[in-house]
Amino acid sequence: MMNTRGLGFIRPQDVIGQVDENTRLVALASCHFISGYRVDVQAIGKHLHSRNILFCLDAIQTLGAFPTTVEEVDLLAADAHKWLLGPCWAGLMYVRGSVQASINPPIYGWNNVRCPNYVAQEHIVFRSGAQKYEAGTYNLLGIVGLVAGMELILELGVKNIARELLQKRAQLVPGLQAKGCTVLQADAPADNASGIVSFYRTGSDLAALHQKLTEAGVVTSLRADRTGQQYIRLSPHFYNTEAELERVLELIQ
Repeated sequence: MMNTRGLGFIRPQDVIGQVDENTRLVALASCHFISGYRVDVQAIGKHLHSRNILFCLDAIQTLGAFPTTVEEVDLLAADAHKWLLGPCWAGLMYVRGSVQASINPPIYGWNNVRCPNYVAQEHIVFRSGAQKYEAGTYNLLGIVGLVAGMELILELGVKNIARELLQKRAQLVPGLQAKGCTVLQADAPADNASGIVSFYRTGSDLAALHQKLTEAGVVTSLRADRTGQQYIRLSPHFYNTEAELERVLELIQ
């Protein structure tokens, strides 16, 4: 667990200051699922690699929404059902070629273990490449849906989507603040801001507000931190309209 100055507020210096000669791997989310703060993946990864520390990234909150590269990442994973617009039970995993030999999956199956003619062998030997990490039969329908979602995202352009999400954030944040709400990471710079906008309002029954929004056909998430503080999380994607966001603000009384 890391010591930070705020919920999900992780700066490169926070990571650099908390690793030592015993650190072998650092695992972070590219964007915090409540606060919506995006970390500086490049800066963190570059420092970790200078100290021979592996960097594992949970990219589910940025892949498909903001440019996310693996230049300074050793392992990356992301499910399809969020910003990638794919179905559940499908996702992406990346393992840098230089570390594949030292990272073995805990599950063995017909697909990732060498077994000529499907006959059990005396020794377990993994297949090479991506097949090493998929033990069983592929989720073919899930993969088809994931590919369709990624093709749409690539057609639109990830940078264009990111720009649109920041514009939606710029609409929601002051609107929520005008309603007396506290927005997490409201002043985050563009390089660290995301499409996630989480808020709370002192004295308000957030569970009741969440239910009200749900009944009005507005999909939000009711989240909580370690202290029990609740938040309502808004995560509009590129297809949500300005009118829809205004309706959300109108429902928050």
